[in-house]
Amino acid sequence: MKVNRKEVGFILSLLVFLAILVLLPTGFQKQQYVFTEGVRAKVISVNNSGIFSTGIFNQGDQGAEIEIQTGKHKGQVVWANNMLSGSLAQDKIFQPGDKAWVLVGFDENGNINFANMIDHYRIDKEIVLIGFFAVLIIAFSGFTGVRTLLSFAFALLSIWKILIPAMLKGYNPILIALIVGNVLTIITILLVAGFSKKAYAAIISSTSCSLITCIMAIIFGTYFNIHGAVMEWSESLLYAGYMNLDLTQIFQAGIYLASTGAILDLAVDISSALDEIKLSNPQVSKKSLMISGLNIGKTVVGSQTTTLLFAYMGTYISVLMVYMAQGTPLLNILNTKAIAAEILHTFVGCIGLVLVSPLTSLICGLMYEKDKNGVNVSEARIISD
Repeated sequence: MKVNRKEVGFILSLLVFLAILVLLPTGFQKQQYVFTEGVRAKVISVNNSGIFSTGIFNQGDQGAEIEIQTGKHKGQVVWANNMLSGSLAQDKIFQPGDKAWVLVGFDENGNINFANMIDHYRIDKEIVLIGFFAVLIIAFSGFTGVRTLLSFAFALLSIWKILIPAMLKGYNPILIALIVGNVLTIITILLVAGFSKKAYAAIISSTSCSLITCIMAIIFGTYFNIHGAVMEWSESLLYAGYMNLDLTQIFQAGIYLASTGAILDLAVDISSALDEIKLSNPQVSKKSLMISGLNIGKTVVGSQTTTLLFAYMGTYISVLMVYMAQGTPLLNILNTKAIAAEILHTFVGCIGLVLVSPLTSLICGLMYEKDKNGVNVSEARIISD
């Protein structure tokens, strides 16, 4: 098969940029304390005599004998403390054989003077899960799966190394989100669909609809009168000294980013389907192609909007259960900030999905032209390959 030089050059350039992102400092690295170190440790034994229970909650402290497995003190066995606060969400109980992430402190001579149990060690489990996903997608999609993983890595690094630091530094959250979101959209589509008409059509439609979605997030966010502090942990930023941050704009930027992926997905689905139709029937008219796109979109939009509903509301299952258990009236529930914010998330995203279907169909109908011999450009490319 003929090698597409554009795609090879694009992938190589992306790999270089990924390497740069990996090395790029965020500017918010935690201060490195000279006499402390985070280490992985194995729990040898535990002492639960300091724990006292109040109903289902535990308080006090748990002692644990641990063997340090990483860092300067690897191999040493010390006792560590696990402080309990009575919170099921924050507290953890260790058992012999568990792996833990531990903060150890030591003096100028390197002697350990304290060890605090931070949490269970999960990095190895996360690597197993991610590795399973990588193997599965490569086995199913081949080289396209590799490109999907590149897109995944680029998105994560862009958000961690560019988007979040820029917001913390006080840049306009909506503008930063638009730039990063659209760049991620373009790169993802080019990686998945290649340099083809279906990719260009999906890029135009998805970026246009995501811009509309962003505008709606701003308008309806203001219309709903929801402060950005509704986001979990957002007030902690203010207490940490970032008083200049506009939490409401960050909230609105988050609405836009949350819907971008679904809009991108639907645009690629429709453009790919129309590309196959054109490939199978080069003589299909623009009108028929557009109608086919609309018919495909009607079905896919229904499932995608439901997917958005599941994704957004699934995180609020416990909140809804609390409201129902307390017998809270439905109108009271719908008027709470948290639920109203999720309704805003869901339906702004759904509107973007509804718009992307006809727009992608229209763009594909305009872009796919027959050559003088009535052969589709995509088909000609495959024949030449």
